[in-house]
Amino acid sequence: QEQLVESGGGLVQPGGSLRLSCAASGFTFSSYVMSWYRQAPGKERELVAASGGSTNYADSVKGRFTVSRDNAKNTVYLQMNSLKPEDTAVYYCNARLWVGISRLYDYWGQGTQVTVSS
Repeated sequence: QEQLVESGGGLVQPGGSLRLSCAASGFTFSSYVMSWYRQAPGKERELVAASGGSTNYADSVKGRFTVSRDNAKNTVYLQMNSLKPEDTAVYYCNARLWVGISRLYDYWGQGTQVTVSS
């Protein structure tokens, strides 16, 4: 069964760093685009960073966050530096694969809370 398990969230002061991990199982990890999303209270879920053939970042995190993946360990990471209070959200790991034009494989983790506060 497909599973994504996030870890590494917590409480950090502004300017601090956290590293999130997402361990995947039950599917061919290397074939999937792995992404991190976040959802703050009262806001829609938004894409933070994606790792596929290339890496992409939301403008709000460029230069501060880095997404990486280890296909041998079936794990994707999100290194978050220079954290700001507005980075506070639940962070979700996502795995996505399109096969052809109509078949989508799309899996989500349970989320991990990141709180940036002094």
